[in-house]
Amino acid sequence: MCIIGTGPAGALVGDQLVRAGYSVVFLEAGPRFDTEDRGEQMETALQAGNSKTIWEMGGPRDAYESVGSQHYPLNSARVKGVGGSSLHWQGMVMRLHEQDFRLQSSVGMGRDWPLSYTDLQPYYAAAERELGVAGADDNPFAPPRSEPFPMTAFPPSQSDSIFAPACAEVGITTHSVPNARNSESTDEAGACVGYGTCAPVCPSGAKYDSTRQLAHAESQGARIIDRAPVKRLIHDDSGSNITAAEYSTPEGKRYHQEAKEFVVAAGGIETPRLLLASATETHPDGLANESGAVGRFFSEHLFAGMGGTINEQTRQKHIGFHTTESHQFYDRPDDSQTAIKLEFLNNAGPSPAAMAIEATEFGDELLNSIQQAYGNHIAMGALVEQLPDRENRITLSPETTDPGGMPIPVIDWDIDARTKKTVQRANEIQRTVLETLDVDIEWTVGPDSTGPAYHHMCTTRMGTDPTESVVNPQLRCHELSNLSLVGSSVFVTGGAMNPTLTIAALALWASEHIAARLGEEDIEIDIFRSA
Repeated sequence: MCIIGTGPAGALVGDQLVRAGYSVVFLEAGPRFDTEDRGEQMETALQAGNSKTIWEMGGPRDAYESVGSQHYPLNSARVKGVGGSSLHWQGMVMRLHEQDFRLQSSVGMGRDWPLSYTDLQPYYAAAERELGVAGADDNPFAPPRSEPFPMTAFPPSQSDSIFAPACAEVGITTHSVPNARNSESTDEAGACVGYGTCAPVCPSGAKYDSTRQLAHAESQGARIIDRAPVKRLIHDDSGSNITAAEYSTPEGKRYHQEAKEFVVAAGGIETPRLLLASATETHPDGLANESGAVGRFFSEHLFAGMGGTINEQTRQKHIGFHTTESHQFYDRPDDSQTAIKLEFLNNAGPSPAAMAIEATEFGDELLNSIQQAYGNHIAMGALVEQLPDRENRITLSPETTDPGGMPIPVIDWDIDARTKKTVQRANEIQRTVLETLDVDIEWTVGPDSTGPAYHHMCTTRMGTDPTESVVNPQLRCHELSNLSLVGSSVFVTGGAMNPTLTIAALALWASEHIAARLGEEDIEIDIFRSA
């Protein structure tokens, strides 16, 4: 097995297949980072005004173009390295709602998935075990569960306790947030100790990243080749089987990694980029692209937010993740608006560390200055669904290549009127709550200032019709017998939930189908084992 990418999708597939007895090699475009450096990375991240990236992103290797009416800041959204973007993610892990899988059938928007929530439910549970999720079954809007969360939920933050009575007063139901971070010690890591720098780095290792599965896979014989960006996939004379992945090294040498089976898990931008860059006479529009859907239907989650100051202690930034949300406004009543996931932020305003670094005072004067300006900021956020649009797409630059000679990706992205209308609706809900609390509202991120949540989705979508989709419901490419794609690129629609748990569930789903398809009757992948 050759797996391209070492984020959660690739790591989970690789680990499952190693457990099933397969020989696995991972190809990773970026370096292997030393976990011993994370304390220093945290200090770098806390330095106000420091533009240094702690994950080595940027430069010619990571060049891209954004040509749509909405600029897309791609390199703020990803990490190339062993562990992928799980190295700097927030760690929130929600299941998609049942309505997300049948959006066209239920409200006449988007498309239905070829899978149902019922199909994925056991894989969601297995993914929660693999990622080590802390949560509580207190969300009345969530889809049904068959088993409890692996760990207990984190308690509400100080600011969440302020929000709770105001939300009750205006009729908004709140509930806890499932998090892929330890609320208690495990064999893999201790409990979260509250550094508050979850994004971009968790120094303690309490927050999940995919190096957990990668470490186990390596202990069972898997190989990880880092700094090995794949430039193209090579097929046989028939054009129906991949025979090798061509990658380059930092020294400029090129190698062909042969395998019986290939899995691309490179994310919603790099996966279609690789397929398009692998065009041949047999596949002139790129691999797996007879439908023309490769790179198309790029969708995102948009951010809506509002915040200010309050005459009450909020303890802003004492933790770096959300502990309370509301999915009350998630399911769409009709086709007039998209989904809203309402968030109560614990990271509003400056942190004490940033204030201290920026200050010109010292000693008691510094302490007094921080005491006066810290601890009274409060804010709400929301993720808003964007429905896939064929014209939002990833293509290849006709002129610019990276240092290895591969065309850089071009992102053509716009935000439609319905999505902006939903952002406005989220702002209205936020204002109702904040005004109930007598918050002095100082900022708003609304329809004209919204930006992405950095969730790249739908660019190699799944489906049963090869003329309209890239992969089948088992995530194998329609046109290639030994190539599967995993990750958010195979989503049909994106909902408004953070995508990583669905990515993980689909990775486990694909692992099982890969083994079954290869006809290894003596091999089973037990997704129900204890993590």
